[in-house]
Amino acid sequence: MTADQFSLTALGELLIDFTPLKTSGSDAHAHPCFEQNPGGAPANVLACFAKLGGRASFIGAVGRDTFGAFLKQTLDSYGIDTSGLAVKDNANTTLAFVHLAENGDRSFSFYRKQGADTQLSIRDVPPRLIEQADIFHFGSLSLTDEPSRSATLCAVQKAKETGCVISFDPNWRAPLWPSADKAVQAMRESLKYAELVKVSEEEAEMLTGISDPEAAGKALLSETTQVIAVTLGAKGCVYCHRSGSAAVPTFSIPAVDTTGAGDAFWGAFLYRFLELKTPASQLDGAMLRELCMFANAAGTLCASRRGAIPALASRAEIDALIASR
Repeated sequence: MTADQFSLTALGELLIDFTPLKTSGSDAHAHPCFEQNPGGAPANVLACFAKLGGRASFIGAVGRDTFGAFLKQTLDSYGIDTSGLAVKDNANTTLAFVHLAENGDRSFSFYRKQGADTQLSIRDVPPRLIEQADIFHFGSLSLTDEPSRSATLCAVQKAKETGCVISFDPNWRAPLWPSADKAVQAMRESLKYAELVKVSEEEAEMLTGISDPEAAGKALLSETTQVIAVTLGAKGCVYCHRSGSAAVPTFSIPAVDTTGAGDAFWGAFLYRFLELKTPASQLDGAMLRELCMFANAAGTLCASRRGAIPALASRAEIDALIASR
């Protein structure tokens, strides 16, 4: 790989996560306070990958506003190439307010009508960033609206023609789709291109109608899709591959904010996958367990802190957590 190449290129949403910080005022007149954090699933995956030492580039769109400038600065600070980041005058940077349950699980309120990330067009996609990548990663949220849907499909087709390993994360967010049926249709179409796929337990059942995560993961394997990783939150994950499937438990660290934990999991998985230098079709059980343990550690550490990108762990922290087991 030459100096101007990137190991991972991701396309999709880049947005602001407003994460609960504290409550001000008396109990009778409490006012929640929110902390501005950079987010967006594909960007989170990239940031994790870059923090671990990988080369990374981003394709997406933000508004010409202070939030967009902050997000670009954040990606730049992680060494992520932002030459594929378009700045839009016709839409504001997308915002998401995160609501946390007592166990750290989160839900979202989005301000995205219309959000700049949905205004990414085909002409905004630099072919060279895909041509130079070992892995091309995308999610489903760039498929919810035009013109970003056409831009995404064009980029995926380019990645396929170039010979990139294609990675996909459905990243189901109900408020951003006109219906669950439309989402499932788009996700299933995307699976046809992807060699490496990460799904949550909910998404696995949504796509297959099967409640058992391992059985659902097996059902998603195909001639194209070689690896399915089903994330199970505090229970770890299940990997599914033609060579076999198994559950891999995670680490016992209390969750503070699970925002971005799945993205940290996947960014670490993709990074370690490239380190192994083994085609996905040839991975064996020992390799898959190692990949999932590394990814579980990254996700666990992210969930133990507030925010998504600011909560990402270093390679030393991940290695130390694995060694502690």
